[in-house]
Amino acid sequence: MEIIIAPTYQEMSKISAHFIAREIKKKHDIVLGLATGDTPIGTYQELVKVHKEEGLDFSKITTFNLDEYVGLPPLHKNSYNYFMQDNLFRHVNVNQANVYVPQGNTEDPEEFSAWYEQQIKNAGGIDFQILGIGRDGHIGFNEPGSSFASRTRVKALYKQTIEDNARFFDRIEDVPRFAITMGVGTILEAKKILLIANGEKKADVVAQFIEGPVTSQITATALQLHTLATVVLDEAAASKLKRKEYYNWVRDNKHLVQKMVGR
Repeated sequence: MEIIIAPTYQEMSKISAHFIAREIKKKHDIVLGLATGDTPIGTYQELVKVHKEEGLDFSKITTFNLDEYVGLPPLHKNSYNYFMQDNLFRHVNVNQANVYVPQGNTEDPEEFSAWYEQQIKNAGGIDFQILGIGRDGHIGFNEPGSSFASRTRVKALYKQTIEDNARFFDRIEDVPRFAITMGVGTILEAKKILLIANGEKKADVVAQFIEGPVTSQITATALQLHTLATVVLDEAAASKLKRKEYYNWVRDNKHLVQKMVGR
C-alpha cells in the first residue's frame, strides 16, 4: 500500500479527487466503485469543482456503489442512493443509466445481490474503487469476520456500526439492521483501490489495518494483499501510525524514482 498523509481534511479531499480525476481522464469510460459516509463528501465536492471549472467529463463512466441499507427506498433521505444524488450525481454530467446503487427495498435482497454482482462482471469489473473505513475496520459493510472471498450479499450490521450511523437517523431504532454490500472478494478484484480516512476517531483502526496483521476481524487489512492500493489520510487519522516518517519520506521523494525511470 502507498500511504499519503495530508495535513488537513480539505487537503486530503483534494488529493483524493485528483487521483480519481486522473483516472477518469486516462480512461473516459472507466468503471468507478463509490463509497458513502462523511469522509468522501469533501472528495465529491472537489470532483464537482473540477467538473465545473475544468470540464471533467463523467458522461461515459459507469459507477457501482458499495452498499445500501436493506429496507430503504432510493428516495429515502438516509438511503445511499439519495446521498450519491445529493453529493455528486446531480452536480455532474453522469449518465443515470450507468449508475448502479444497490436497491434497498427490493423484494428479494439475496437475489438482487447476485444480480448486482453480475452487473459488475458485465461491466468488465471495477477499474477504480473508492473506500472509507468503519471504526471496527470494515470496508463496505463487511463487518469483522467477513470472508476475504465474500461476494455481494446481505450482511447483518454490528452494534457499533448501528450506533455510529445513528447520527444520520432520528432515532437509533430507525437504523436498519441489514445492508446489501459488495463482498471483500469483489472489492479486491478492482484494478486499483483508494481508501480515504480522516479524524482522530479513525486513528486506532487506521494503524491496525496498515501496520497490523492481515485478519478477517479487520476487513480493511485485506488491502495489504492488493497490488495497487493507495491510502490517503489526514494528520489526525494518521496520528497512531508508527512509520509516519517513512511514509512521508516516500511521499516527498517519489519523484526521484520517476526521474530515474525516465532517464
